[in-house]
Amino acid sequence: MEKEIVPAPSSTELEELFLAAHSAKHKAYCPYSNFRVGAALLASSGKTYLGCNIENASYALATCAERTALVKAVSEGEDSFKKIAITSDVEFGFTGPCGSCRQTLAEFGLDLDVYLVNPKNESKLYKLHELLPIAFTPRDLEKHRASHDIVE
Repeated sequence: MEKEIVPAPSSTELEELFLAAHSAKHKAYCPYSNFRVGAALLASSGKTYLGCNIENASYALATCAERTALVKAVSEGEDSFKKIAITSDVEFGFTGPCGSCRQTLAEFGLDLDVYLVNPKNESKLYKLHELLPIAFTPRDLEKHRASHDIVE
């Protein structure tokens, strides 16, 4: 699933989205890991929502940049998304969303374009379903369930 590195944004819309993600990264609260992450989520309405990672002394309570952006968007009434750009300070390579962020984004559709962006503004594009190939989605809750279990 290795993707080609794109040396620069291919449109003004992407350039603005990538810049917004870089900007969000600078607001990260990460005194424990010093690992800044920024995300910019483009809703189908055309509005962009920014998120940064927010750490906590109780490590498990940290919130990732992607989920921060998503929570902001949904709390504003959005429920359909086109693209997300994710960036960090990692100089070589790219930083992808964690499993929890992938699953949370999947709640709103697996066709989301996920751009991983490095500090040089190079990017790799994935569809969310490529990053989470066997996602648990709202459709799974609609499936017929057995009325019995096999127990020995």
